[in-house]
Formats: sequence, structure tokens, C-alpha cells
Amino acid sequence: MASSLLLLILILLHTNPSAANLRKTTSLFRSQLISAAAISAAPTTYFEVTKPIPLPKTEPCSYLALKHNFASTYGKPPVHTTYKLPSANCPSDINNFSKIVLEFTATSKGKQFDRIFGIWLGGVEILRSCTAEPRKNGTIWTVKKDITRYRSLLLRKTEQTLAVYLGNVVDTKYTGVYHVNVTFHFYPSEENSDHDDHDAGADLIIPISRNLPLNDGLWFEIENSTHVVKTEFEIPRNAYRAVLEVYVSFHERDEFWFGNYPNEYISMNNLSADEYYGNGPFREVIVQLDDLLVGAIWPFTVIYTGGVNPLLWRPITGIGSFDLPTYDIEITPLLGRILDGKNHTFAFSVTNALNVWYIDANLHLWLDKESDRTEGKVLSHHSPPLSSSIVSNFSGLDGLFTTNVSRTIVSRGWVRSSRGLINTDSCQQLEYTNSMVLGNQADLQILDQVIKLNGSVGSNGVSTELFRMFSVFVYGDSVDKGNGTTVNVANVSLGFNETTRKRSGLGTFTSRLTNWQTGNGYLVSKNRDVVSGLGSTQQDYLYSDGESCYFRNVGSSNYTILHDKKSNSCKHP
Repeated sequence: MASSLLLLILILLHTNPSAANLRKTTSLFRSQLISAAAISAAPTTYFEVTKPIPLPKTEPCSYLALKHNFASTYGKPPVHTTYKLPSANCPSDINNFSKIVLEFTATSKGKQFDRIFGIWLGGVEILRSCTAEPRKNGTIWTVKKDITRYRSLLLRKTEQTLAVYLGNVVDTKYTGVYHVNVTFHFYPSEENSDHDDHDAGADLIIPISRNLPLNDGLWFEIENSTHVVKTEFEIPRNAYRAVLEVYVSFHERDEFWFGNYPNEYISMNNLSADEYYGNGPFREVIVQLDDLLVGAIWPFTVIYTGGVNPLLWRPITGIGSFDLPTYDIEITPLLGRILDGKNHTFAFSVTNALNVWYIDANLHLWLDKESDRTEGKVLSHHSPPLSSSIVSNFSGLDGLFTTNVSRTIVSRGWVRSSRGLINTDSCQQLEYTNSMVLGNQADLQILDQVIKLNGSVGSNGVSTELFRMFSVFVYGDSVDKGNGTTVNVANVSLGFNETTRKRSGLGTFTSRLTNWQTGNGYLVSKNRDVVSGLGSTQQDYLYSDGESCYFRNVGSSNYTILHDKKSNSCKHP
């Protein structure tokens, strides 16, 4: 976590680098809080609020691919097994599957930090997630992810390696072992159902990740703002579309990058860089293709299950913490650069980064089955430098800081295949603003950050427009009550709005999603021991696409669900 957020955040930071490794004094608060809050004899079921996966009315054939207990696994090789298609109770035509779902189920009991983990199939990452923090009487949670977009990978007839890295530490103090099952569910299509080739996913998925064997996850690790990682790849010469899917997570001194202090503030107040994390609050993941900047990712501010005040996320976990979002970059306009049968390079870096960011990617390719070779040309590519401004007004430890950044990336190109000439335009427009107020000699911190993305891809009369707005607001204050007692207060608002609009000759399809959390909590500590605490969370989730809707309004306080309303009606209030 970043010591640049609230004092509350500072005292609750992790100590193990598999999750976040920041302050020397923070582990005491985490573990003791978990133990003190374990007041119920029943295990707690944690969950992330999201809409149910739409499934066909068919019975799935399921495959338990991995069953493992993750104990002292930090810094050791990923657990791996052989993956193969299920045979029992499955249709003979494997192309008949219309939906494929990954189910990750885990239980744990005792004391433990939250741990970031990943699942890879044939080097392709298919899930990145954070564990729930266990408690004395046990914790249970399940993550279900629609992985149909990986169907060409999942339905290969050859055996592949399934790898899971969950770096955990078990000793006399931190006793939580994660007991994990990984299951794949294959749903056959319903009779007389239409099959959309576009929805079937890419024909080939190339991993842009590290290779086994290694003693960590298959992700690349970005250690600072100048660190660039590169990897070579080669694509078949008959590709006609390409999309790069990027996985991103942030840890240690950058777990709360959006609250990091400007370097000017740290230096002018002679603060320790080991405690007050700097480089300001702006971060972007840069993606380069053969040294050409082709994409920028300004990530959603995922707060992991132990973040800020751990009681906020019990049992409702933070948005994206159980299924971290991925980010797609359209490479199709640039295919003309890489359809030559030679090796090319993807490179990743993070602007202003401190340690550490985990990044890898999957290159989704659509292939021309009627031809051995396609050809393409890049017509134009425009990626000017960032436009940014930082305004600060502070005296001593108190003040105001405002950061504004914008970027535009535009590409145009064509590919000729047996389908004809395919012209593709893509555009990324990003805007960022962060306002940070420090008061009471920096014991008070208020930050308000908004990221806006306007993205579009157009190809031969078919277009997709994506609008996203990511928001995070944090208020935190720390009050010294004397006699070694401190009260720490934190209020958090976190969420996003997303609108997707697809246009074609068949009309316009629009989907909208609003997902918003509000959390309030406090901790009372005495001589670095947590005496008492409270965390309550309210979440509103609303999805609609013109044909279906889903609504959920749920609230909790200290492990207890206060209310939970769900609806599939498009007429909800």
C-alpha cells in the first residue's frame, strides 16, 4: 500500500511482497483486527457483486482440474497440472459448447494477509484475483468467470499445462492455508440456437507472459518508472484481426498509487521516501509494439480485501478484487507491421511507477481459414506525448495538489483477406484528474480522482464505442487521543460507469453498467494494538442492455448483511 494515503491506510499495510510490502509496523494491526473480529462460530462467505453469467438451459459437463492446499508457496514454482478436455457426459462435437465458465472455490481458517494469485493455461492468463482474508472461524468464497472468449485455447485436443501461482506464507503467526478447487464447466448449446462466429472468440491466443519453470507467477514485474520489460512473439501470416488483452495489478509502494505524494512535497518537508511514497498519484501502463506506443491503460483503482480498513470488505469484497479487470487494445490497424513471418516485440512499462506492478497479456488472433497469407498496411498512427499539469499549494505538511493528464492514440490501417479489404480505425482518448487535500499536519487526507476513457473501433461499417469513468474518493483522518490511543477514520467511495454501443447494418446495441460502493469505518488502536473497529459497506449495481437487466442493492456491517435486494426486471426503482 502507499504511505501517501491516509494514516489509517499507512498503519494497515501488508508486510509480505506477495500482496503488498510497505511498512514495518503494519502487520500488527491487520492480524489482530482479524482475530478480534472473529466473533461468530460460523465461517464467513465472501462475495463480489456482479451480474450472473447468462447460461444456456443445458447441463454442463464439468472438470475439476486442480485441487491444492496453498501453504508455504511464496517464492516457489506455480502449482501445475495437465489440462485436458472433459470426456464424461460431454457432446462429441466439442465446437457445440456455447458457454465455458471457470469456477475458483477456496476456504481458509486462521490469520493471513490477502494474496494476489493468477491462473494460466498454456501460458495464457485466464484469471487474476485476490484471496479473501481468513478469520479464526473460517472463510469461504467462490469466483465464477465467463471464459468463453478463450474457447479456442480451452478446446484444444492436445494436453496443456494449467498453472496456478498463489504465493502464501504460513508460520506460527500467520496460519491461514488456502484450500483451492479449480473447476471448468462446459455448457453445450441449446437445440436450434444460433451460433455467432464473432462471439466464438479468437482462433488463436498467444501468451505474452513469462515461461515455466520459474519461482513466481508468469506475470512480468515492473519495478520502477524506468523499468521496461520486453518479450518476442510471432503470429501466423493469415491473421486478419488482433486484440491484445492486458492483465494489470499493483502492489507494495504502488498498491495505493492514486494517493501517492508529489516528490516536491516529500523533498521540501524532508520526509523519508521509505515511508512517504512519491512520484505523485498518476500512473499509466504503456504498451509498445516494436517500440511504437500502441496503447495506454489507466487502470481502475481496485482495493484488495485487506485494503484501507479490512472490515469494509467483509463479506462484500471490493469491486474487481475477486476478478481483476482486463484491458483490450485493438492491434488490427497495425497488423501490417507484423504480418511478415518474423519475430516482433511487445514491451510494457508504467509511468511514474514505484514497485511493483504485475503485467502480462494475451494476443487474440482471428485467422483467415481460406488463405495461408493475408497482407496489411498501416495508414496512419498518432500517439503524441502526454498532456499534463500539476498545481500545488502547500505550507509545511498541509496543502492542496491537483493533477490533470490527457492522452490520445489513433491508428488506421487495412488488412486484405479472403473476406475482402478490411479497413479498421481505432481511437483511445483518456482524461485524468486527481485532487488531494492534506490537513492537520497530514493526519487528514482527502482525495478525489476521476479517469475517463472514450474508445472506439470501426471496421467496414461496424463500430464499437466504449465510454468508461472510474472514480475513487477517500477521506481519512487520524486523531491522537493521548495515552497511546489513536482513532483512525476512513470513508471510501469507489466505482465506475460504463457504456458500450455497437453499430452495424442490423442496428444499434447499447449496454450500460453502473457499479458503486460506499464504505465507512474506523479503528481504535492503543500502543499499536487494535482495540476496536467498525466497517460498513453499501453497494449498488445496475446493468441493462435493452433485452436484459440486473439490479442489486446490498449493504453490510462487520460481517453481517443488513439488506440485499436483487432484481432481473428492467422496471426496478
